[in-house]
Amino acid sequence: MNVTVIGAGTMGNGIAHVFAQSGHAVTLVDLDQSRLDAALGTIDANLGRQVKKERITAEQQEATLGRIATQTDLARGVSEADLVVEAATEDATLKAKIFEQMDDAAPEAAILASNTSSISITQIAAATRRPDQVIGMHFFNPVPVMTLVEVVRGLATSDATYETVRQLSEDLGKVPVEVNDAAGFVSNRVLMPMVNEAVFCVHEGVATAEAVDTVMKLGMAHPMGPLTLADFIGLDVCLAILEVLHRELGEDKYRPCPLLRKMVAAGYLGRKSGQGFYTYD
Repeated sequence: MNVTVIGAGTMGNGIAHVFAQSGHAVTLVDLDQSRLDAALGTIDANLGRQVKKERITAEQQEATLGRIATQTDLARGVSEADLVVEAATEDATLKAKIFEQMDDAAPEAAILASNTSSISITQIAAATRRPDQVIGMHFFNPVPVMTLVEVVRGLATSDATYETVRQLSEDLGKVPVEVNDAAGFVSNRVLMPMVNEAVFCVHEGVATAEAVDTVMKLGMAHPMGPLTLADFIGLDVCLAILEVLHRELGEDKYRPCPLLRKMVAAGYLGRKSGQGFYTYD
């Protein structure tokens, strides 16, 4: 299968990695060639770790990289795709524009998927002339490691489209879970209020970030605390998802904590910026 991935960021390069490792020809698209080069470097490094752990061979690493092409022109990048997976910034207007372009340039039979973590698949599909072939394919970070894929059906998503993506997810070694279209789907509708409440605990002086995380790790058996996880996801991403939940569901329990807004405004985005609730080298 020819797979095109739109966006060479953390999620995009991870999605390209798993498709290429499973034998698919992948085209990774981004407007910035330097981001594409960086993505290939990240994929190579991650494959190298798999070689060191003896999960794959050096020959498989080389073959996987050989299946990934890069492209800065979206129309050319999707022109021969059987499946396109959009992994751009979590912005509804941007995604609608990308899906319009994908719809114009991709083959008629191509499935158009979004890796969105919160935005309505029905809304995204409305930007195309093929809403029955639009679906959510929500991977989790780090994509090569995490096994879950939320497969999100929009209002018009056909059974054939769902079944193709479900089977494809299994072929990647993932566990697909069917979810109907609703703000935040299941994962972030449950996770983000917990993260937000953890931020409120710090904001209101209930406890330090370290204390909140320790309580949740030792008391609730979470592998990492919610604030460490928020730093890993990206505080800007957490804020964007909470804003979608608050707007779409209209309930104050999804209102983003003022401290989260302040930190994002200051550029404290977590691991990727070097500073969030914790400091990173």
